[in-house]
Amino acid sequence: MKDIIYLDHAASSWPKPPAIMEAMTRCMNEYAANPGRGSHQMAVQASRALFETRKNAAKLFGVKNPNDISFALNTTHALNQAIKGFVREGQHVICTSVEHNSVRRPLEYLREKIGIELTYIKSNVQGELDLKDLEKAFRSNTSLVVMNHSSNLLGTILPVAEVGEMCRARGVKLLVDAAQSAGVLPIHVEDMNIDMLAFPGHKGLLGPQGTGGLYVHSNVELEPLLHGGTGSQSESIEQPTVRPDRFEAGTQNTVGIAGLNEGIKFVLSKTVEEIHKKEWKQTQHLMEALMGIEGVTVLGPALGQNKTGIVSFLIRHTDSSEVAFILDQSFQIAVRAGYHCTPLAHEAVGTLATGAVRASIGYFTKDEEVEALVDAVKEISSQYA
Repeated sequence: MKDIIYLDHAASSWPKPPAIMEAMTRCMNEYAANPGRGSHQMAVQASRALFETRKNAAKLFGVKNPNDISFALNTTHALNQAIKGFVREGQHVICTSVEHNSVRRPLEYLREKIGIELTYIKSNVQGELDLKDLEKAFRSNTSLVVMNHSSNLLGTILPVAEVGEMCRARGVKLLVDAAQSAGVLPIHVEDMNIDMLAFPGHKGLLGPQGTGGLYVHSNVELEPLLHGGTGSQSESIEQPTVRPDRFEAGTQNTVGIAGLNEGIKFVLSKTVEEIHKKEWKQTQHLMEALMGIEGVTVLGPALGQNKTGIVSFLIRHTDSSEVAFILDQSFQIAVRAGYHCTPLAHEAVGTLATGAVRASIGYFTKDEEVEALVDAVKEISSQYA
């Protein structure tokens, strides 16, 4: 595995900084007790580890009160809590045509079960939105707009701040899926008028899988997705009203969150601006090189436009899954192929019948690894031209 070229950071970042594994091992060895479930020193230390992670996440995202951030298993868990906890019967929700199934499926579930109204704002082939279409979509019963910050197929960066202003002017809440932007793009929930932010721990924040979180503005009320023990207000039959306990039923992933804390600290030390600058440079080089190969089509924003480190492409006369298999087996290059859990985006760019090969850059990607992918695609393409 040491020789593998890992270009699947949009799914999970790898490798992880050593400090993350060290923090997780230290937690297991020294304080792997239940946070908030006791007053003994190990439980207190576990609680402190969780709160420190909340504070660092709050610093990264411009959150005033760290307790407005609750931990989740992943972005999908956080999005389900936000959507199902907020949207009610008779309400109208707007989302985009480049959303992940983690947004689309909960919304379609609510449309089927309680009859919510749902509007999809279509994007162009670059994954970009026309805000005039959004403006026309608002209704008197619109309660929520859900959008990703960056498409997990195209890398397109959506205008979250502008949408936030439009929502705030109309009294509509904004939920942002930061699966591809947390730790990679600057996010400030107050400045961008974000009411809820769902984020993963295992991608741009460099933490372990099974971690993530949801920020919920203090003026937004949600019904808990899960009910159970919290260690607070235990005498009550109802779920606690205090945050973050209201949204954190059951024992938390203390070990994973301890690792996530180190990932966030790493991002804070490097800064998201520098991380994005490094990834963007490699992304542009990869796009330009792939565009120069006969039979290869690169999807998403044009060369030179701002985007995250995702480069999806097609090779003429080939199946995307076959290309990914060849890259893995013959070249030791790990990429993702298929539909990337976002069929709406594939429909928008005309690849619903073929899927696409997705290479994604991470902070630890080396220039020579990008070159290796280019050389491999050249060889594969020459065989199918």
